Amino acid sequence: MRILVTGAAGFIGSHLAERLAALGHQVAGLDCLTNFYPRALKERNVQYLREQGVPVLPLDLAADDLAAAVQGVEVVYHLAAQPGIQATATLPAYLRDNVIATHRLLEAVRQSDTLRAFVNISTSSVYGADATGDEETPPRPTSYYGVTKLAAEQLALAYQRDQGLPACSFRLFSVYGPRERPDKLYPTLIRALLTGQRFPLYEGSEQHLRSYTYVGDIVDGLIAALSRFDRCTGEIFNLGTDIAITTGEGIRIVEALVGQPLQIARQPRRAGDQTRTQANIAKARRVLEYNPKTTPQEGLAQTVSWYRDQL
Repeated sequence: MRILVTGAAGFIGSHLAERLAALGHQVAGLDCLTNFYPRALKERNVQYLREQGVPVLPLDLAADDLAAAVQGVEVVYHLAAQPGIQATATLPAYLRDNVIATHRLLEAVRQSDTLRAFVNISTSSVYGADATGDEETPPRPTSYYGVTKLAAEQLALAYQRDQGLPACSFRLFSVYGPRERPDKLYPTLIRALLTGQRFPLYEGSEQHLRSYTYVGDIVDGLIAALSRFDRCTGEIFNLGTDIAITTGEGIRIVEALVGQPLQIARQPRRAGDQTRTQANIAKARRVLEYNPKTTPQEGLAQTVSWYRDQL
């Protein structure tokens, strides 16, 4: 199939595009390489994808003409977004990159005669501080990120309800692994342990419960939709592992893998952070035959190994 992956230079997008190409699909990526984190990291992913035969188009979904990029495409995986809950990212930035960008992409594909599926990538952050329910749980986001990702998701589903666009949405839970962006928990933690730096730990976060999900398991779930479009259209799926650990437990696993004690720099509580997530994936198991298998110990061992090589 001809597949377009937006946000292909990013963490999850690059893994997804790589796997799709390995399965024999004709894959193209799209990414405007924003400076939210060092551009060189994204450029490295772009170069790697090109070596796998995946071109990455340098387009801005919120501003550029998208007609040529979506021409003849059968499947769109829409991962491009303004991520995270950092205070430096403003509401206008989230609105532009999450809502306006999604709207322009939907407008570009809505009259396509080749489109078979529009797979929107959402987040457990739409649920708010406690993300433990199923897909029918009322969303209560606590951050600009969660609010605008919920808006983008509902925009895609509105196109499905009103215009018959074959859209569905996946809410991802705490994805980690090689290539993860450097401001996230595990890259920051591993870098601190390998370099002897102090690790900034937000007040109360050691007790936060998380469905930390290895990126390979997430890609498995996203690819499962390829053979089940008829059962996915109009639907929302939680995607993650239903095995949850605390952030403190995750820290101790990485300490043991690296073989170094962590030096902590305590930080004030971070506004908008989730306190409890545990993916309810009964629907994904039933409809997609989704079965995440990577334990925290296995996934973090692979992640530490990758960062050792990079550092």
